[in-house]
Amino acid sequence: MINKVVTDADEAIRDIEDGMTLMLGGFGLCGIPENCIKALIRKGTKDLTCISNNAGVDDFGIGLMLQQKQVRKMISSYVGENAEFERQLLSGELEVELIPQGTLATRCMAAGYGMPAIFTPAGVGTEVAEGKEVRNFNGKDYLMEMAFDADFAIVKAWKGDTAGNLIYRSTARNFNPVMAMAGKVTIAEVEELVAVGELDPDSIHTPGIFVHRVFQGNNYEKRIEQRTVTERRL
Repeated sequence: MINKVVTDADEAIRDIEDGMTLMLGGFGLCGIPENCIKALIRKGTKDLTCISNNAGVDDFGIGLMLQQKQVRKMISSYVGENAEFERQLLSGELEVELIPQGTLATRCMAAGYGMPAIFTPAGVGTEVAEGKEVRNFNGKDYLMEMAFDADFAIVKAWKGDTAGNLIYRSTARNFNPVMAMAGKVTIAEVEELVAVGELDPDSIHTPGIFVHRVFQGNNYEKRIEQRTVTERRL
């Protein structure tokens, strides 16, 4: 069994260079690869194209990379919680491609499955369809969307083993599994790293065949993007 363990986030992202395309797992601030994002900031890699459901918030997640002007283009679905993102978009500093959330996930999945493209009704007749091929199947129009072509996929899991098998916990099982399948190189940071054989095979969400590097992260903040609570009544 191949041991895919690297020492830390800095070693894991060592060969991510300027101008590359990265997939970053997570939904909101849940299940994001916090350690790898911090390592990219330390490395100072720039002109990146980032494929992620969202762009973090101003002082956390991908928002920290935006502050350092490391991101050239964001390919995302939801970006409404980041004022710096909005500023860079409106000033023309940041290129942005907004994609329906289901299309974003399916383009990741297509890349993992080795499919060149998908057809979806989402976006037909809107600005999303401009410049793209539309085909009619059984009387209904579908938009052709290309599978993503990412140099690296960076994901975060709850548990992993030294062969790269991964288990995600609760809501963190969002874009992480489909992105883990889709990168030319997949990096996984995990909260707990165990030996091969310690994970229940029936509980594994991402088989190790998709993962190239894995390490145990630390100091996770696990922030909540918007906290909603109910007033306690006695």
